[in-house]
Amino acid sequence: MSAPSWYEVIDGTWPAARYHNDGIWTLRDGQGGGSRVSATTQVAGDPEITPQELERAEDGMRRMGQPLIFMIRQGDTVLDEKLQARGYVIKDPVTIYACPAAHLTDEPLPRVTVLNVWEPLAIMREIWMQAGIGAARMAIMDRAHGPKTGLLGRTRDKPAGAAFVAVHGNVAMVHAVEVLAHQRRHGMGRWFMRGAAFWALDNGADTLSVMCTRQNAAANALYTSLGMQAVGQYHYRHLPDGA
Repeated sequence: MSAPSWYEVIDGTWPAARYHNDGIWTLRDGQGGGSRVSATTQVAGDPEITPQELERAEDGMRRMGQPLIFMIRQGDTVLDEKLQARGYVIKDPVTIYACPAAHLTDEPLPRVTVLNVWEPLAIMREIWMQAGIGAARMAIMDRAHGPKTGLLGRTRDKPAGAAFVAVHGNVAMVHAVEVLAHQRRHGMGRWFMRGAAFWALDNGADTLSVMCTRQNAAANALYTSLGMQAVGQYHYRHLPDGA
């Protein structure tokens, strides 16, 4: 897949409540669901951005009651430089990983280790809530169109974690992977990705993908150990508090 297609997968599997495209900017109404569904992006094909156009994007975000934040995707070099000159700082560089889903189905899942559940069970919502994935982010899962599921992880006969998977086109993207602190170091993250791969193939997706902030060393190591390749990247630019 070409790099821009990955951003379509992100929007398709973790959607904002509303989008407004004026030909230069795509503004997202995230309704409190975090940076990914609130960040403004530049419409492809318009590399020159004037100060007046930047002010217009900022005004649009203010009208929605959202922080001033832009997603900088591959190819957005000019925008990145102009935002830096305007006082915006980098936040949360992210790597997008992917691999053929079939590559992660070479081992059968141990019985009742990963359960596909939609709607999410109460215990899954509790796990997400403990990790800071609250009602606004769970509403994003509800908004996702197309095939989707929640994953309930179990190890040592107890709930171990939760994750969310959705399909856009032929790609299944995994989001909101959380493993309970006392259940870590038992391979749950690995089983989540393998469980997602089996589910993806059963639901029309031949590619499995996931995103990870660069500072999350453990998760980056997990995905590369599974043979997933870095296929895209992005970061945010935002104004520091009080700016």
